[in-house]
Amino acid sequence: MPRPKPRALTELDAAVAECRRCPRLVAWREEVAATKRAAFADWTYWGRPVPGFGPADASLAIVGLAPAAHGANRTGRMFTGDRSGDFLYQALYDIGLASQPTSTHLGDGLELRGVRITAPVKCAPPANKPLPSERDNCRPWLVREFELLLPTLRAVVVLGAFGWQALLPVVAQTWTVPRPAPKFGHGAHFVLPGTPDLHLFGSFHVSQQNTFTGRLTPAMLRDVLSRAAAVAGLL
Repeated sequence: MPRPKPRALTELDAAVAECRRCPRLVAWREEVAATKRAAFADWTYWGRPVPGFGPADASLAIVGLAPAAHGANRTGRMFTGDRSGDFLYQALYDIGLASQPTSTHLGDGLELRGVRITAPVKCAPPANKPLPSERDNCRPWLVREFELLLPTLRAVVVLGAFGWQALLPVVAQTWTVPRPAPKFGHGAHFVLPGTPDLHLFGSFHVSQQNTFTGRLTPAMLRDVLSRAAAVAGLL
């Protein structure tokens, strides 16, 4: 199998950041970047599509939903600068897959080991709810990202039902997705046949709605991530 192509992934990330395919999302992300939140008044917001984050030879991918308006849309890195990201990166650090427990801004020194974090929608959507057409417009970016990860990718953790449904058509282009399609659930684990097989895991999203209410606890997230990391050869 061919080796991963870091340059190709870097070029993909640069192309993602220039996308203006969805007028509603372009208008929203730029409005948020211009008006800002009072707590971040001194920030220059990213205000663009947010590419994936992590090495080109990742064996584990984490798939979310979309950038947060004042998180990744501000900082330019997936799950960075908000409470959801704090929850995720702490769990990754706890199991040895992140170099530090926080992710605050580009250039903060954070590195991931064997993990690539991405999303099916690259722009911050109003009310955190992308339209089906926006999800579909963004799909080619995720398809290409998974193509470039194919030489090393062994497992995926999907955060939330939206990401699960958005990812299935993407992985179906390379792996065999059974019928009926695998159903999302926290702790769900399916093996999609291919060369090699892909292990698909589900977890509740790391949104504050889930973490503040206890629907998703740190231990629950660490458990799913650890199981996925083990089959990906990272633990």
